[in-house]
Amino acid sequence: MSPSRSAQRNVRDVVFVDGVRTPFGKAGDKGIYAGTRADDLVVKCIRELMRRNPSLPADRIDEVAIAATTQTGDQGLTIGRTAALLAGLPRTVPGFAIDRMCAGAMTAVTTTASGIGFGAYDVVIAGGVEHMGNHPMGAGADPNPRFMSERLVDPAALNMGNTAENLHDRFPAITKDRTDSYAAASQAKLAAAYSNEQIQPDLVPVATMKPGQGWALHTMDEPPRPGTTVADLADLRTPFRAHGRVTAGNAAGLNDGATAAVLASAEAAEELGLSVKMRLVSYAFAGVEPEVMGIGPVPATEKALKNAGLGIEDIGLFEINEAFAVQVLSFLDHFGIADDDPRVNRYGGAIAVGHPLASSGVRLMNQLASQFEEDHSVRYGMTTMCIGLGMGATVIWENPHHAAYQSFTADQAIAATTEGAAA
Repeated sequence: MSPSRSAQRNVRDVVFVDGVRTPFGKAGDKGIYAGTRADDLVVKCIRELMRRNPSLPADRIDEVAIAATTQTGDQGLTIGRTAALLAGLPRTVPGFAIDRMCAGAMTAVTTTASGIGFGAYDVVIAGGVEHMGNHPMGAGADPNPRFMSERLVDPAALNMGNTAENLHDRFPAITKDRTDSYAAASQAKLAAAYSNEQIQPDLVPVATMKPGQGWALHTMDEPPRPGTTVADLADLRTPFRAHGRVTAGNAAGLNDGATAAVLASAEAAEELGLSVKMRLVSYAFAGVEPEVMGIGPVPATEKALKNAGLGIEDIGLFEINEAFAVQVLSFLDHFGIADDDPRVNRYGGAIAVGHPLASSGVRLMNQLASQFEEDHSVRYGMTTMCIGLGMGATVIWENPHHAAYQSFTADQAIAATTEGAAA
Protein backbone atom coordinates (compact mmCIF):
# COMPACT_ATOMS: atom_id res chain seq x y z
CA MET A 1 0.00 0.00 0.00
CA SER A 2 1.40 3.38 -0.95
CA PRO A 3 1.52 6.04 1.79
CA SER A 4 -1.18 8.65 1.84
CA ARG A 5 -0.30 12.23 1.07
CA SER A 6 -0.64 13.10 4.75
CA ALA A 7 2.08 10.54 5.57
CA GLN A 8 4.58 11.93 3.08
CA ARG A 9 7.35 14.15 4.40
CA ASN A 10 9.60 16.80 2.93
CA VAL A 11 13.10 17.19 4.33
CA ARG A 12 13.27 20.47 6.23
CA ASP A 13 16.13 22.96 6.47
CA VAL A 14 18.09 22.78 9.74
CA VAL A 15 19.63 25.95 11.16
CA PHE A 16 22.18 26.64 13.87
CA VAL A 17 20.55 29.20 16.15
CA ASP A 18 23.12 29.79 18.88
CA GLY A 19 26.02 28.10 20.65
CA VAL A 20 27.95 28.68 23.86
CA ARG A 21 30.72 27.04 25.81
CA THR A 22 32.45 27.25 29.14
CA PRO A 23 36.02 28.50 29.22
CA PHE A 24 38.24 25.46 28.72
CA GLY A 25 40.45 24.44 31.62
CA LYS A 26 43.54 22.32 32.12
CA ALA A 27 42.82 18.83 33.43
CA GLY A 28 44.29 17.94 36.80
CA ASP A 29 44.40 19.05 40.41
CA LYS A 30 45.69 22.51 39.49
CA GLY A 31 43.16 23.15 36.74
CA ILE A 32 40.36 25.66 37.14
CA TYR A 33 37.69 22.93 37.22
CA ALA A 34 39.36 20.64 39.77
CA GLY A 35 36.55 19.79 42.18
CA THR A 36 33.84 20.93 39.74
CA ARG A 37 31.32 18.43 38.36
CA ALA A 38 31.09 17.79 34.62
CA ASP A 39 27.31 17.87 34.58
CA ASP A 40 27.33 21.29 36.26
CA LEU A 41 29.40 22.62 33.35
CA VAL A 42 26.78 21.43 30.87
CA VAL A 43 24.00 22.96 32.96
CA LYS A 44 25.77 26.33 32.77
CA CYS A 45 25.70 26.12 28.98
CA ILE A 46 22.02 25.14 28.76
CA ARG A 47 20.94 27.91 31.11
CA GLU A 48 22.98 30.46 29.18
CA LEU A 49 21.38 29.40 25.90
CA MET A 50 17.94 29.92 27.42
CA ARG A 51 18.95 33.31 28.81
CA ARG A 52 20.35 34.44 25.46
CA ASN A 53 17.27 33.33 23.53
CA PRO A 54 14.30 34.61 25.54
CA SER A 55 11.83 34.05 22.69
CA LEU A 56 12.43 30.28 22.94
CA PRO A 57 9.87 28.73 25.32
CA ALA A 58 11.49 25.95 27.34
CA ASP A 59 8.62 23.61 26.54
CA ARG A 60 9.34 23.94 22.80
CA ILE A 61 12.64 22.09 23.19
CA ASP A 62 12.05 18.61 21.80
CA GLU A 63 15.32 16.90 22.78
CA VAL A 64 18.58 17.43 24.67
CA ALA A 65 21.53 15.40 23.35
CA ILE A 66 24.78 15.66 25.32
CA ALA A 67 27.95 13.75 24.45
CA ALA A 68 30.68 12.46 26.74
CA THR A 69 33.47 10.04 25.95
CA THR A 70 33.67 8.64 29.46
CA GLN A 71 30.08 8.02 30.52
CA THR A 72 30.50 7.27 34.19
CA GLY A 73 30.30 9.26 37.41
CA ASP A 74 29.40 12.90 36.84
CA GLN A 75 29.36 12.24 33.08
CA GLY A 76 27.04 9.25 33.34
CA LEU A 77 23.37 8.59 34.11
CA THR A 78 22.16 9.56 30.62
CA ILE A 79 23.70 13.00 30.89
CA GLY A 80 21.44 14.62 28.29
CA ARG A 81 18.40 13.88 30.45
CA THR A 82 20.03 14.67 33.79
CA ALA A 83 21.47 17.96 32.49
CA ALA A 84 18.05 18.97 31.17
CA LEU A 85 16.48 18.35 34.59
CA LEU A 86 19.30 20.10 36.44
CA ALA A 87 19.03 23.10 34.11
CA GLY A 88 15.38 23.53 35.01
CA LEU A 89 13.87 22.52 31.67
CA PRO A 90 10.36 21.09 31.88
CA ARG A 91 10.20 17.44 32.81
CA THR A 92 8.46 16.82 29.51
CA VAL A 93 11.74 17.53 27.68
CA PRO A 94 13.58 14.24 26.99
CA GLY A 95 17.32 13.78 26.68
CA PHE A 96 19.98 11.22 25.88
CA ALA A 97 23.72 10.64 25.99
CA ILE A 98 25.94 9.99 23.02
CA ASP A 99 29.54 8.90 22.44
CA ARG A 100 31.75 9.18 19.39
CA MET A 101 34.90 10.10 21.27
CA CYS A 102 36.23 13.47 20.00
CA ALA A 103 33.26 13.95 17.69
CA GLY A 104 30.67 13.50 20.41
CA ALA A 105 29.19 17.00 20.28
CA MET A 106 29.41 17.00 16.49
CA THR A 107 27.45 13.74 16.43
CA ALA A 108 24.93 15.13 18.91
CA VAL A 109 24.38 17.97 16.43
CA THR A 110 24.10 15.79 13.32
CA THR A 111 21.90 13.20 15.00
CA THR A 112 19.36 15.71 16.30
CA ALA A 113 19.61 17.72 13.07
CA SER A 114 18.56 14.59 11.21
CA GLY A 115 15.52 14.41 13.48
CA ILE A 116 14.70 18.03 12.67
CA GLY A 117 15.07 17.42 8.95
CA PHE A 118 12.77 14.40 9.20
CA GLY A 119 10.19 16.34 11.20
CA ALA A 120 10.49 14.56 14.53
CA TYR A 121 11.82 17.68 16.25
CA ASP A 122 11.42 21.44 15.82
CA VAL A 123 14.01 22.68 18.34
CA VAL A 124 16.82 20.81 20.11
CA ILE A 125 19.80 21.42 22.35
CA ALA A 126 22.95 19.48 21.44
CA GLY A 127 26.42 19.61 22.94
CA GLY A 128 29.10 17.77 24.84
CA VAL A 129 31.27 17.72 27.93
CA GLU A 130 34.56 16.22 28.95
CA HIS A 131 36.12 16.57 32.38
CA MET A 132 39.44 14.89 31.73
CA GLY A 133 40.56 15.75 35.24
CA ASN A 134 37.75 13.69 36.74
CA HIS A 135 37.91 11.10 33.95
CA PRO A 136 41.39 10.63 32.43
CA MET A 137 41.38 9.40 28.85
CA GLY A 138 40.77 5.66 28.78
CA ALA A 139 40.07 5.38 32.50
CA GLY A 140 37.93 2.33 33.20
CA ALA A 141 38.11 1.13 29.60
CA ASP A 142 38.49 -2.59 29.03
CA PRO A 143 39.51 -3.18 25.39
CA ASN A 144 38.54 -6.61 24.14
CA PRO A 145 41.63 -8.86 24.10
CA ARG A 146 40.80 -9.82 20.52
CA PHE A 147 42.13 -6.44 19.43
CA MET A 148 45.60 -7.72 20.28
CA SER A 149 45.31 -11.48 20.01
CA GLU A 150 43.77 -11.35 16.54
CA ARG A 151 45.77 -8.28 15.49
CA LEU A 152 42.58 -6.40 14.57
CA VAL A 153 44.50 -3.17 15.07
CA ASP A 154 48.07 -2.26 15.78
CA PRO A 155 48.60 -1.66 19.52
CA ALA A 156 49.60 1.89 18.61
CA ALA A 157 46.03 2.57 17.54
CA LEU A 158 44.91 2.64 21.17
CA ASN A 159 47.20 5.58 21.93
CA MET A 160 46.36 8.75 20.02
CA GLY A 161 49.86 10.19 20.32
CA ASN A 162 51.29 7.12 18.66
CA THR A 163 48.84 7.48 15.77
CA ALA A 164 50.09 11.03 15.26
CA GLU A 165 53.68 9.75 15.08
CA ASN A 166 52.46 7.21 12.51
CA LEU A 167 51.10 10.07 10.40
CA HIS A 168 54.55 11.65 10.41
CA ASP A 169 55.95 8.33 9.17
CA ARG A 170 53.36 8.16 6.39
CA PHE A 171 53.87 11.78 5.31
CA PRO A 172 57.59 12.58 5.73
CA ALA A 173 57.07 16.02 4.14
CA ILE A 174 55.28 17.00 7.35
CA THR A 175 58.34 17.72 9.44
CA LYS A 176 58.53 18.68 13.10
CA ASP A 177 59.52 22.19 12.05
CA ARG A 178 56.28 22.49 10.10
CA THR A 179 54.16 21.23 12.97
CA ASP A 180 55.88 23.54 15.44
CA SER A 181 55.39 26.49 13.09
CA TYR A 182 51.72 25.62 12.72
CA ALA A 183 51.34 25.31 16.50
CA ALA A 184 52.96 28.68 17.17
CA ALA A 185 50.65 30.27 14.59
CA SER A 186 47.62 28.72 16.31
CA GLN A 187 48.65 30.35 19.60
CA ALA A 188 49.16 33.69 17.86
CA LYS A 189 45.79 33.57 16.09
CA LEU A 190 43.95 32.75 19.32
CA ALA A 191 45.72 35.61 21.13
CA ALA A 192 44.69 37.99 18.34
CA ALA A 193 41.10 36.74 18.49
CA TYR A 194 41.00 37.37 22.22
CA SER A 195 42.38 40.89 21.67
CA ASN A 196 39.66 41.52 19.10
CA GLU A 197 36.91 40.24 21.46
CA GLN A 198 36.05 37.45 19.01
CA ILE A 199 36.19 34.59 21.53
CA GLN A 200 34.50 36.12 24.57
CA PRO A 201 30.91 36.53 23.28
CA ASP A 202 30.23 32.79 23.38
CA LEU A 203 31.90 32.05 26.74
CA VAL A 204 29.75 31.27 29.78
CA PRO A 205 31.34 32.57 33.00
CA VAL A 206 31.80 29.74 35.51
CA ALA A 207 32.22 30.23 39.24
CA THR A 208 34.17 27.55 41.06
CA MET A 209 35.13 26.96 44.67
CA LYS A 210 38.23 25.24 45.95
CA PRO A 211 38.85 24.45 49.62
CA GLY A 212 41.25 26.94 51.13
CA GLN A 213 41.09 29.18 48.06
CA GLY A 214 37.46 30.30 48.03
CA TRP A 215 35.43 31.25 44.99
CA ALA A 216 36.79 32.27 41.61
CA LEU A 217 35.00 33.41 38.44
CA HIS A 218 36.46 32.06 35.20
CA THR A 219 35.82 34.06 32.05
CA MET A 220 38.78 33.04 29.86
CA ASP A 221 40.33 29.81 28.63
CA GLU A 222 43.14 28.43 30.77
CA PRO A 223 45.31 26.49 28.25
CA PRO A 224 46.51 29.27 25.85
CA ARG A 225 50.16 30.28 25.86
CA PRO A 226 50.26 33.60 24.01
CA GLY A 227 53.66 34.61 22.73
CA THR A 228 54.76 31.02 22.06
CA THR A 229 57.49 30.87 19.43
CA VAL A 230 58.85 28.06 17.28
CA ALA A 231 62.05 28.25 19.32
CA ASP A 232 60.05 27.65 22.50
CA LEU A 233 58.65 24.44 20.99
CA ALA A 234 61.82 23.11 19.41
CA ASP A 235 63.26 21.29 22.43
CA LEU A 236 60.12 19.91 24.06
CA ARG A 237 60.30 16.20 24.77
CA THR A 238 58.57 13.69 22.50
CA PRO A 239 56.67 11.44 24.94
CA PHE A 240 55.26 8.98 22.42
CA ARG A 241 58.51 8.02 20.71
CA ALA A 242 62.19 8.59 21.33
CA HIS A 243 63.38 11.26 18.91
CA GLY A 244 59.80 11.61 17.70
CA ARG A 245 58.01 14.68 16.40
CA VAL A 246 54.83 14.97 18.50
CA THR A 247 55.14 17.12 21.62
CA ALA A 248 52.88 18.85 24.13
CA GLY A 249 53.48 22.02 22.13
CA ASN A 250 52.19 20.83 18.75
CA ALA A 251 49.24 18.83 20.10
CA ALA A 252 46.11 19.64 22.06
CA GLY A 253 46.36 19.19 25.81
CA LEU A 254 44.20 17.36 28.35
CA ASN A 255 41.30 19.63 29.13
CA ASP A 256 37.94 20.14 30.85
CA GLY A 257 34.97 21.97 29.36
CA ALA A 258 31.44 21.87 28.00
CA THR A 259 29.53 23.18 24.99
CA ALA A 260 25.90 23.39 23.89
CA ALA A 261 23.96 24.69 20.89
CA VAL A 262 20.37 25.33 19.85
CA LEU A 263 19.33 23.89 16.49
CA ALA A 264 15.93 24.34 14.88
CA SER A 265 14.01 23.88 11.68
CA ALA A 266 14.03 27.02 9.56
CA GLU A 267 10.26 27.26 10.03
CA ALA A 268 10.45 27.00 13.83
CA ALA A 269 13.24 29.58 13.97
CA GLU A 270 11.11 32.02 11.98
CA GLU A 271 8.02 31.29 14.08
CA LEU A 272 9.84 31.84 17.37
CA GLY A 273 11.94 34.80 16.24
CA LEU A 274 15.22 32.95 16.71
CA SER A 275 18.43 34.01 15.02
CA VAL A 276 19.87 31.96 12.18
CA LYS A 277 23.66 31.83 12.33
CA MET A 278 24.20 28.94 9.88
CA ARG A 279 22.26 26.48 7.73
CA LEU A 280 23.32 22.84 7.70
CA VAL A 281 24.19 21.74 4.16
CA SER A 282 25.55 18.21 4.59
CA TYR A 283 27.56 16.01 6.92
CA ALA A 284 29.51 12.76 6.75
CA PHE A 285 31.46 10.36 8.91
CA ALA A 286 34.13 8.00 7.62
CA GLY A 287 36.32 5.22 8.94
CA VAL A 288 40.07 4.90 8.33
CA GLU A 289 42.89 2.71 9.59
CA PRO A 290 42.92 3.17 13.39
CA GLU A 291 46.72 3.38 13.29
CA VAL A 292 46.49 6.70 11.41
CA MET A 293 43.22 8.01 12.80
CA GLY A 294 44.30 11.62 12.13
CA ILE A 295 43.67 11.23 8.40
CA GLY A 296 39.97 10.66 9.10
CA PRO A 297 38.82 14.18 8.14
CA VAL A 298 39.96 13.62 4.54
CA PRO A 299 37.48 10.91 3.50
CA ALA A 300 34.76 12.44 5.71
CA THR A 301 35.21 15.74 3.88
CA GLU A 302 35.18 14.06 0.47
CA LYS A 303 31.89 12.37 1.36
CA ALA A 304 30.33 15.55 2.77
CA LEU A 305 31.35 17.55 -0.32
CA LYS A 306 29.93 14.89 -2.63
CA ASN A 307 26.66 14.84 -0.67
CA ALA A 308 26.43 18.62 -0.99
CA GLY A 309 27.42 18.75 -4.67
CA LEU A 310 30.35 21.02 -3.78
CA GLY A 311 34.11 21.00 -4.28
CA ILE A 312 36.83 21.92 -1.82
CA GLU A 313 37.24 25.21 -3.72
CA ASP A 314 33.71 26.18 -2.63
CA ILE A 315 34.66 26.18 1.04
CA GLY A 316 35.56 29.68 2.19
CA LEU A 317 36.26 28.92 5.86
CA PHE A 318 37.63 25.85 7.61
CA GLU A 319 37.35 25.05 11.31
CA ILE A 320 39.59 22.00 11.77
CA ASN A 321 40.02 20.53 15.23
CA GLU A 322 43.70 20.56 16.09
CA ALA A 323 44.13 17.31 17.99
CA PHE A 324 47.65 17.27 16.53
CA ALA A 325 49.33 19.68 14.14
CA VAL A 326 50.39 16.79 11.89
CA GLN A 327 46.75 15.76 11.54
CA VAL A 328 45.72 19.23 10.35
CA LEU A 329 48.66 19.46 7.95
CA SER A 330 47.88 16.05 6.43
CA PHE A 331 44.38 17.37 5.64
CA LEU A 332 45.72 20.61 4.16
CA ASP A 333 48.31 18.80 2.05
CA HIS A 334 45.73 16.39 0.68
CA PHE A 335 43.53 19.24 -0.56
CA GLY A 336 46.41 21.47 -1.70
CA ILE A 337 45.83 24.13 0.96
CA ALA A 338 48.77 26.11 2.34
CA ASP A 339 49.77 25.80 6.01
CA ASP A 340 49.03 29.50 6.54
CA ASP A 341 45.89 29.77 4.37
CA PRO A 342 43.77 32.56 5.90
CA ARG A 343 40.61 30.45 5.51
CA VAL A 344 41.84 27.95 8.10
CA ASN A 345 41.18 28.34 11.84
CA ARG A 346 41.10 32.13 11.82
CA TYR A 347 40.76 32.26 15.61
CA GLY A 348 43.37 29.60 16.29
CA GLY A 349 42.51 26.07 17.34
CA ALA A 350 42.68 23.32 19.92
CA ILE A 351 46.49 23.40 20.17
CA ALA A 352 46.00 26.80 21.79
CA VAL A 353 42.52 26.75 23.29
CA GLY A 354 42.27 23.11 24.36
CA HIS A 355 40.34 19.99 23.35
CA PRO A 356 37.95 18.57 25.96
CA LEU A 357 37.20 15.61 23.68
CA ALA A 358 33.42 15.22 23.27
CA SER A 359 32.72 18.95 23.65
CA SER A 360 34.94 20.31 20.88
CA GLY A 361 32.59 19.92 17.91
CA VAL A 362 30.32 22.76 19.02
CA ARG A 363 33.32 25.00 19.70
CA LEU A 364 34.22 24.66 16.03
CA MET A 365 30.65 25.58 15.08
CA ASN A 366 30.59 28.61 17.37
CA GLN A 367 33.76 29.95 15.81
CA LEU A 368 32.57 29.32 12.26
CA ALA A 369 29.25 31.06 12.98
CA SER A 370 31.10 34.12 14.31
CA GLN A 371 33.30 34.22 11.22
CA PHE A 372 30.25 33.97 8.96
CA GLU A 373 28.82 37.03 10.68
CA GLU A 374 32.07 38.91 10.18
CA ASP A 375 32.68 37.88 6.57
CA HIS A 376 29.59 37.98 4.36
CA SER A 377 31.68 37.17 1.27
CA VAL A 378 31.96 33.53 2.36
CA ARG A 379 29.03 31.31 1.43
CA TYR A 380 30.14 27.87 2.68
CA GLY A 381 32.23 26.80 5.65
CA MET A 382 33.26 23.52 7.17
CA THR A 383 33.78 22.03 10.62
CA THR A 384 35.85 18.84 10.65
CA MET A 385 37.76 16.64 13.07
CA CYS A 386 39.53 13.32 13.49
CA ILE A 387 38.17 10.69 15.88
CA GLY A 388 39.86 8.01 17.97
CA LEU A 389 39.97 4.42 16.68
CA GLY A 390 40.12 5.64 13.10
CA MET A 391 37.29 7.92 12.05
CA GLY A 392 36.65 11.41 10.72
CA ALA A 393 33.68 13.78 10.78
CA THR A 394 32.78 16.77 8.61
CA VAL A 395 29.81 19.14 8.61
CA ILE A 396 29.30 21.74 5.87
CA TRP A 397 27.39 24.93 6.68
CA GLU A 398 26.00 27.86 4.69
CA ASN A 399 26.34 31.50 5.70
CA PRO A 400 22.91 33.19 6.01
CA HIS A 401 24.58 36.58 5.53
CA HIS A 402 25.82 35.71 2.04
CA ALA A 403 24.01 37.41 -0.84
CA ALA A 404 23.04 34.10 -2.46
CA TYR A 405 21.47 32.68 0.69
CA GLN A 406 18.06 34.35 0.35
CA SER A 407 17.77 33.53 -3.32
CA PHE A 408 18.61 29.92 -2.55
CA THR A 409 15.94 29.59 0.11
CA ALA A 410 13.39 31.34 -2.10
CA ASP A 411 14.15 29.01 -5.01
CA GLN A 412 13.90 26.05 -2.66
CA ALA A 413 10.52 27.20 -1.38
CA ILE A 414 9.23 27.62 -4.95
CA ALA A 415 10.46 24.13 -5.85
CA ALA A 416 8.76 22.64 -2.80
CA THR A 417 5.51 24.42 -3.63
CA THR A 418 5.62 23.22 -7.23
CA GLU A 419 6.39 19.69 -6.12
CA GLY A 420 3.50 19.73 -3.66
CA ALA A 421 1.08 21.03 -6.32
CA ALA A 422 2.19 18.32 -8.74
CA ALA A 423 1.55 15.68 -6.09
